[in-house]
Amino acid sequence: MPIDDVENVLEELAGLPGFHHPTVSPDGSTVAVYYDGSGCNELHLIDIATGNRERVTDGEVPRNARWYLKWGTSNEVFFHMDEGGNEQNDIHVVDRDGTVDPVVEQDGQNVLQAVSDDGRVLYFGSSRDGQMNVYRHDRDTEETTKLTNYERAATSATLSPDEERVAFATNEADDFENQDVYVMDADGSNPRNLEIGETGAEASPVDFSPDGSALLVSDNSTNFGRAGVYDFETGDVTWYGSDSEESPVAFLADGERFLVHRTRDAAVVPVVYNLDGSSRELDLSEGFATFSARGTTQIDDDRLLVSHTTPSTRPDLLVYELTDDTTDTLLAADYGPFSPDDFTDADFFTFESNGVPETRQAAIEYAPYDTLEIEGLLYDSGERPSPLIVNPHGGPRAADYRRFDLYTQFLVSRGFSVLQVNYRGSTGRGREFVEELYDDWGGAEQGDVAVGTEHALAENDFLDPDRVVVFGGSYGGYSAYWQTVQYPDLYAAGIAWIGLTDLERMYETTMPHFRTELMEKNLGTPEENPELYRERSPVEYAENLECPLLLVHGVNDRRVPVEQARLYDDRLQELGYERGDAGDYEFVELGEEGHASSDIDQKIRLFRILDNFLERRVGTAGTATGNG
Repeated sequence: MPIDDVENVLEELAGLPGFHHPTVSPDGSTVAVYYDGSGCNELHLIDIATGNRERVTDGEVPRNARWYLKWGTSNEVFFHMDEGGNEQNDIHVVDRDGTVDPVVEQDGQNVLQAVSDDGRVLYFGSSRDGQMNVYRHDRDTEETTKLTNYERAATSATLSPDEERVAFATNEADDFENQDVYVMDADGSNPRNLEIGETGAEASPVDFSPDGSALLVSDNSTNFGRAGVYDFETGDVTWYGSDSEESPVAFLADGERFLVHRTRDAAVVPVVYNLDGSSRELDLSEGFATFSARGTTQIDDDRLLVSHTTPSTRPDLLVYELTDDTTDTLLAADYGPFSPDDFTDADFFTFESNGVPETRQAAIEYAPYDTLEIEGLLYDSGERPSPLIVNPHGGPRAADYRRFDLYTQFLVSRGFSVLQVNYRGSTGRGREFVEELYDDWGGAEQGDVAVGTEHALAENDFLDPDRVVVFGGSYGGYSAYWQTVQYPDLYAAGIAWIGLTDLERMYETTMPHFRTELMEKNLGTPEENPELYRERSPVEYAENLECPLLLVHGVNDRRVPVEQARLYDDRLQELGYERGDAGDYEFVELGEEGHASSDIDQKIRLFRILDNFLERRVGTAGTATGNG
């Protein structure tokens, strides 16, 4: 990639147009999609027959395209609107003429999940009263009704075709790791547990069959995620699956087929299942190919909407023809002044880790854990010798996949090779792999990241061991904080973006459904496990920081409140660390931004902050500053 003009490359990369949340209209004629080709996020409608694209909004949608779109009738699209990225969403609607109206305006986070065929009744999750529960809103009467009232989050509301039943997921079992599928009448009465899967596993409703006689569900009772079809008449479930993790997406309109995503070796493959158990993978190059999981993906009997990307090719929006496995491009990736050859592919590899690296453990001395095979992706910048950025993913229930990542390509363009590690606890490897992280944040999974770093350095002599930087966001930000205090000898610098530092305060201040479904599910409560909450908080070991550290946090973040960074800042100052460009650490608060952003101007701002810090503190030339 040409890097002669740093500022130009930075802006050109951040400004490459992208799309988010494509979904097909009920009549199969149109795709609604967020697209930022004008320089900011707007709602666009694409005519599937002609490929013509029309911008419908002019600034009425959120800058950050985090939340998905959903059609009502074929004339209306619902979207989520927050304030400055704070994710306290209200629900708005826009018609084809561009008229925008608020539909649901109330406190908390409101997340649309189902809409009646006439577009007049909405079912959505809301944290209005504290915990996330299911609500119903009638647009004609403007009445909002709370349908569920559970202590644990009630999510994934799915409406039956006759609009008389709603399926949803929650947990009333004593086993905190459990999640069950329920069905209730559309007015919230008569909820019943379908008792799908074993207690302690996680099951969720996905889609009613077209005639309403069956329900497509997900479950991980047998370790790997799988799809099942629940028969309402018999109460039996027919299970489908392979030796890979699979996530069901939707029934097709014929009721004889359904769609899943299959994960294999950090790649995601779209699959069509027949009810008899036979299946086929779509014929697409290896990478990250997905249906519209939160919207509608079927165009007609044999055409599907698919997004496809690889580590070095930006996402294309495709129409896939099932009869002959051909594709037409509905929205092609825009490369601006670049080409796919300018971007770097990822090398997939695996290594064994017992969760304890050779590097000194400065905060907590762990004994070796079980040895597991861990997956990694390495992007070679071509710089010789090359500094390395270790980039743990967020979640933690997530993973890095073989897909285009703008932040990675930006860092590579600046001469940094990038390492991503799917540590124990990541998705795509089954329930048992996910549960390795329970009650062990800051333990073996952080060891996996460090072991992966040691492995990459040992296997690739072009990497410079004196210029290793850890950079992550959200749980990856927690990892950046933790890596720099647990393994200070390994890193020349760190960047912690929207990361967690004090787990007890995080528990007290995050949104209620994150408190129960993330914190309690993974760690219990601070009352139950006070020592674990203290022991695994990076702020407890801030005195171990030996390298320059950049703290970056959005002031409107409601998932991981900005207080997390401020607490760390306070602690470093108490310990005598100097803050500032020439000091021991730096701290930048991002105004009008929450938990990351897809907005082009906000991406440019963050790229500049990262680039400035890395150039001053590490650089890509041979004159490294080394460990601070």
